[in-house]
Amino acid sequence: MSSETVIDARGISKSFQRGIAVLDNVTLSLARGEMVALIGASGSGKSTLIRTIAGLTAIDGSRNGRKESAGSIVVMGEAIQQGGRLSGSRSLRTRIGVIFQQFNLVPRLSLLTNVCFGLLGQLSVIRGTFGHFTTADKRKAMQALARVGIAEHALKRASELSGGQQQRAAIARTLVQGAELLIADEPIASLDPASARRVMDLIAELNRRDGLTVLISLHQVEYAMKYCPRTIALKAGKVAYDGPSSSLTPAFLNQIYGSECEELFLPSLKEQPASAPENGAYGLPRLPAYIQPPATSVAAALAKRPFPEIERLSA
Repeated sequence: MSSETVIDARGISKSFQRGIAVLDNVTLSLARGEMVALIGASGSGKSTLIRTIAGLTAIDGSRNGRKESAGSIVVMGEAIQQGGRLSGSRSLRTRIGVIFQQFNLVPRLSLLTNVCFGLLGQLSVIRGTFGHFTTADKRKAMQALARVGIAEHALKRASELSGGQQQRAAIARTLVQGAELLIADEPIASLDPASARRVMDLIAELNRRDGLTVLISLHQVEYAMKYCPRTIALKAGKVAYDGPSSSLTPAFLNQIYGSECEELFLPSLKEQPASAPENGAYGLPRLPAYIQPPATSVAAALAKRPFPEIERLSA
């Protein structure tokens, strides 16, 4: 396998009930620095695939005792699953950041402490058990919060923040973790359009500037076309398409999904005719303003804003 291949999944299958395959012989790979969307109608197997690649759900083992039929998932050159058994070293798992539709923050703890939890894989068992974070740890967490634009909320409880802010905190936690691969399972599904745009802008910025490899499942194809050069489409647990996002026209998706393709478009957009003058490339409607990325980069925005919270922690 090439040293530039970050994810190499071969022949993976998963059944939760005998005879009912959620994933059926799926093979895919991601190169370092790619940002790839994973789309599909409800029940297509997106979340299960995300969890298997992240090493959270075991894939099926060999079929009928044949080893050659067992799948494998190799991440950054190390097997995280092989023949139905989870593996992967602790150091590998610290290089993989995972975010979900649920933000997985501790509501009663401060935002700063929640982000510091991204360091648990790098701490000793005693320090990790008692959550003992040094000033250097907190400074690193503050820098990550500044990077995602919510440093001023560091001392608030996580429960006091909006959904978009909590999702950005989850991303900050992966930055503190030092992840090289970000695996996201519908991270914007529960957010309002403005918050969804901000989260997607942030992930795209990390991909462009930091070279973060991203595999992100999305429920709407518009976001995939806007932010991800490549898209993998699942249908009934199989890869139905793997190629440029620019090819995902409504007509093409209708060939794959039939009537199910309606749920892959934003409600405000899917009803517009393909021949309307305001259409963008590939016959799709132009994206509304709230999905357009900001003119300034994250770095430029940070340069204009002081964050006294970092200075207070350093004092």
